[in-house]
Amino acid sequence: MSKDSKFCPGCGQTMILQTLYRILQEQKSEEKAVLGLDIGCSLLAWDFLPINTFQTHHGRVTSTMVGFNRARPDLLSFAYTGDGGAYAIGLQSLLWAAKRNDPITVIVANNAVYAMTGGQTAPTTMHGQKTDTSPAGYDAEPVDGMKLIRSVNEKAYLARTAVNEMKDMKQHLEKAIQSQRDGNFSMIEILSFCPTNWRVKGPAMIEYVNNMKESFPVGEF
Repeated sequence: MSKDSKFCPGCGQTMILQTLYRILQEQKSEEKAVLGLDIGCSLLAWDFLPINTFQTHHGRVTSTMVGFNRARPDLLSFAYTGDGGAYAIGLQSLLWAAKRNDPITVIVANNAVYAMTGGQTAPTTMHGQKTDTSPAGYDAEPVDGMKLIRSVNEKAYLARTAVNEMKDMKQHLEKAIQSQRDGNFSMIEILSFCPTNWRVKGPAMIEYVNNMKESFPVGEF
């Protein structure tokens, strides 16, 4: 199904990617899917799944997949990114792709930190959360991607889920793909484990991601 993971042990991104691939298999769409990867931990998926995959410049995965969709509208275009790539350096591309209602699917793995570079404060870092650059606790509120994108697009399919809600994650991804097939923009934000930078393991990872749901409610928006 996939190659050995290059992600840290316990990282939730393998669960996200394997769920996406399972859906493509069920829909017999593996050869019709193209996965673009942003820079960050997401780039570690460059050869993880047996589908067409390529790496883009940091923050440019959404605009790259918009261009790919315009060249090959017969294929399914996926932009896979972290919360930093989506809501910081890539926000301009993401916001305008949503506003134009470009028919692609953006998948955002939200672990509330800049994980690849060591766990610094990110756009989704929660109020009070301790990171390497907010050791006393972050003193601002996180960016809410669902509200932001909904403010510019009433047609988009938007949902947020978590890696410890596998059934919901699969259902939301299926709906996002259908939204793309119907000619609309779609985005799924998935709260994902990051034991390396959260400095937790085992059951504490589930507790951590469940606490994230207080700042990032799950469901459709």
